[in-house]
Amino acid sequence: MTGDIYKQCIGEPTEPSNIVIFGAGGDLTKRKLVPALVKMLRCGLLHKKSRIIGVLKGRTQADWLDSLYHGMHEYAPDIDIDAQQWQTFSALCKMVPGDLQDESTYAELATALETIDGCTHAMFYCAVPPEWYTTIAIGLNKVGLGEEKDGFRRMVIEKPFGMDLESAKKLNRELQAVLDESQIYRIDHYLGKESVQNLLVYRFANSILEPLWNRNFIDHIQISAAESIGIEYRANYYEKSGALRDMIQSHLMQVMTLVAMEPPVEFTADAVRDEKIKVLRAVRAIEPENIKKQTVAAQYSSGTIDDEPVGSYVSEEGVSPESATETFAAVRFYIDNWRWQGVPFVLWTGKRLPRRVSEIVIRFRKPPFNLFDAQASSPLANALVFRLHPDEGIALRMNAKLPGLTTEMRRSVMRAPYSEEGGDVADAYEVLLHDVLIGDATLFSRADEVEESWSIIQPILEAWKDRLAINRYHAGTWEVEGMEELLSDCVLGWHKPPY
Repeated sequence: MTGDIYKQCIGEPTEPSNIVIFGAGGDLTKRKLVPALVKMLRCGLLHKKSRIIGVLKGRTQADWLDSLYHGMHEYAPDIDIDAQQWQTFSALCKMVPGDLQDESTYAELATALETIDGCTHAMFYCAVPPEWYTTIAIGLNKVGLGEEKDGFRRMVIEKPFGMDLESAKKLNRELQAVLDESQIYRIDHYLGKESVQNLLVYRFANSILEPLWNRNFIDHIQISAAESIGIEYRANYYEKSGALRDMIQSHLMQVMTLVAMEPPVEFTADAVRDEKIKVLRAVRAIEPENIKKQTVAAQYSSGTIDDEPVGSYVSEEGVSPESATETFAAVRFYIDNWRWQGVPFVLWTGKRLPRRVSEIVIRFRKPPFNLFDAQASSPLANALVFRLHPDEGIALRMNAKLPGLTTEMRRSVMRAPYSEEGGDVADAYEVLLHDVLIGDATLFSRADEVEESWSIIQPILEAWKDRLAINRYHAGTWEVEGMEELLSDCVLGWHKPPY
């Protein structure tokens, strides 16, 4: 990072605020939150009078700041922050030592909050395991930090929002007992991706798409998140979660609601979320006898990725050798409403696949009669692809004639990169932290959304919970048993990303 740390960029300015991070010595803080806050300060999206307060125990403030500084260089080297620029940022930081179970910690935090320009705004970010969310909310409430007397009070929690329907309802009840729903921000970093947000603009700002966006023209939709990495350091979490909870219930179902929703009456948080919940409520329940037909679960075995051998899931540190946890999951949903009746929505995700690619593939129906099928080198079908990662943008796949004295066909692709000039695309946490500070809840899940999505997934969880074995696929391949069958009646079948 060169020049003045206060470099302006596009975005609504925020008011001076206290940004409180519970679990400020943890991995999330070092990897994501602090780099995002540094960039926001650089861009003017974080007010330079704001204060960053870390709540943690067992360290001095000097040790904590030193750890964050080294974390910047390890996890966000592209920001290229030097010692002087770090000093500017760290001057905004202070630490409140204490245990989250100790009431005195919250009393000391109340004293540490600063009144800036006549207001004591506060955002409380829970960078801690989910079992601490209720403890923190109750602790804040006991010392009056849930009351919005002299400024806003907003609590941010990370997924998972429960591990099933019952636990999600319990968490919502506990939080809503001490906070208003409008104060609770359930953060899903996937919705903070610029390319996901741009999906709404592509849909609702381009009249050319709307006439085609329905069952009359669309054969099916695939929403995917393929990863080449394994579970890394998350064995303890992943063994309890699996791919279905980790990606489909949260990230991919949220994207599905954006793809399928009706145009909101206005672009406000409640209007957008009202349309999203309508989509979830229209999802057809998966009957127990149809779960095998509409789902796929698999686990990676050893293989090769980028010419490097990789081990199996059960060989990962912290994973049981008998584990039947899925690292690949796919679900075929139907949305029973006027627009989407009969159109399959196939959501799939997996680890240790050949490459990291996230896409939304809109496959259109074939023409009822095509004069050129005989001349096509491959089956003719159109597709609109929203690329979420890498090379964010949109691609329209059409059919064209090969040059020369022939009528042979080939597939032609028209591409619209999201950032044509290689501009700085904001990280998801920058977007979402900024939205919390300005009070925009559009990209955050409401309690009813969370519970509805869990209710859709619950029958699958029940069917999978007692399994003793699971199908396996070799790391670095697309050889996942059941996927071809899952999409056998869909135009061109399973879309395996070509790059």
